[in-house]
Amino acid sequence: MVIMSTIENIPDRQGIFQGREIVVGVCGGIAAYKVADVVSKLVQSGAGVTVCMTAEAQRFITPLTLEALSGRAVRTQMFDLMDSSDPQHIGLTERADLLLVAPATAHNLAKAAHGMCDDLISLLICASACPVLFAPAMNNRMWENPITRQNVKKLRDAGHFFIGPEDGWLACRNVGPGRMSEPGTILEAVAGMLAERGPATTQNPSANPSAKIP
Repeated sequence: MVIMSTIENIPDRQGIFQGREIVVGVCGGIAAYKVADVVSKLVQSGAGVTVCMTAEAQRFITPLTLEALSGRAVRTQMFDLMDSSDPQHIGLTERADLLLVAPATAHNLAKAAHGMCDDLISLLICASACPVLFAPAMNNRMWENPITRQNVKKLRDAGHFFIGPEDGWLACRNVGPGRMSEPGTILEAVAGMLAERGPATTQNPSANPSAKIP
């Protein structure tokens, strides 16, 4: 399923994010730098955001950056025992309204499509108790590869959602499909999914109701 929404069609954007719990899974791609803006805007809008990162993602952006923006510890390992009652962090998606995977690389899409759970993010996708939204980013030939297309179809058929990728200039100097959607477009997709999901079931105590997206 591809999310096609515009923020103008979603009433009370600020209220939609207020009190929501969102898990953001960051994978290894140059587009990871855009996720910092997504996390910041979600927090400014009143959402509670927990960031998880693959080892490859940490080569592009540091956990410290995302910890500062989210105001929460960043999860990077399955067994780091940050919560002794949930050593694998599976409970993160049980408390979340949405799992956003951005950038979703060809490698991570392949693992998710085949049920592999060899890192924290692939584990969360496989065991997710909330909707999953992928924001793909990769080389245009990787995106158009028949195997990648099959993996995307598998994930869509399993009920997961996609935003993008878009056509444009890629880090590999090619021009074509594979560019991760811009932060504003991703926020629109998240807002649309949350609006369909209904009111928040829990309130985020760290939310700042006076915060606004500039």
